[in-house]
Amino acid sequence: MDQLRAIRARGITKCFGNVVALDGIDLDVTQGQIHGLVGPNGAGKTTLLGLLLGLAAADSGRLEILGTPVGRALAAPDGVAGFVDGPGLYPSLTARQNLAALAALRGRDTRTAGIDDVLDQVGLTDVADDRARGFSLGMRQRLGLAAALLTQPRLLVLDEPSNGLDPAGKKHVHGVLTRLAADGTSVVLSSHRMDDLQALCSEVTIIATGRVVFSGPLSKLAAENRELDYRLLTSDPQAARRLAADTAGIRIVDDAGTQHDAEVLVVRALVPALDDLVVQLVRAGVALRELAPVVSPLEAAFLALTEQQEAGR
Repeated sequence: MDQLRAIRARGITKCFGNVVALDGIDLDVTQGQIHGLVGPNGAGKTTLLGLLLGLAAADSGRLEILGTPVGRALAAPDGVAGFVDGPGLYPSLTARQNLAALAALRGRDTRTAGIDDVLDQVGLTDVADDRARGFSLGMRQRLGLAAALLTQPRLLVLDEPSNGLDPAGKKHVHGVLTRLAADGTSVVLSSHRMDDLQALCSEVTIIATGRVVFSGPLSKLAAENRELDYRLLTSDPQAARRLAADTAGIRIVDDAGTQHDAEVLVVRALVPALDDLVVQLVRAGVALRELAPVVSPLEAAFLALTEQQEAGR
């Protein structure tokens, strides 16, 4: 097996009674990569994360994690940590006590387990001695991440790690995950937050009805041959509108959500036509102050691919 491969799954199938949760899933995750897992509710994401964490076993197919084939034993492979459906915490214990209890369960000396270090990494030092029952959802997520980091994992599996985080907390968690990946830890995270995935992930896998409908770099999604709507804010909205109307491949969109703002122009185009419009604006001396997709390429692809899969059922 490729030593740089953290996960290699081929033909993974998992059923619960008559319900097919995973239907021939293939997945590759490279060492040091942050890999996003995307899909609508009921697509099979949580089931797949559970397999990676050793909480369930596949009915058929081959799964290798960190170079080791995974059998039917329900146990997390060595070097793997994370959580599904939110971290399990002792509400009556403090953040520090929760981590100490976890370290003790793993037979580690709590004095040298690195508890203070992981609390600092996730930004919970100031509340280390507060009971977990008083923690917000975002704080519980961060404490769950700290618990996973205690084991110094080589593969981190996280389910909605940004759930409940305020902007500062999200920035902090993003920093932790980015540093881990830079140091060689592989991260698989499931999220409904497309902005989080675009900020963190080099590759994504989109699942619908238990099947992979896309897996690869985010850049490949953006390069797909589909039109997107873009918001343009310029120094001369009227001139920008005229130029857009005269540029081949550009359609001006009457967007109800932006009609109140005459300075914002919404256009629909493929990337090459949009590039032509930008060139025309620059030549005309019109300053481009903002250019952004109304819906991110990842979200647009997610909606299109999952709708196609649902329609073909």
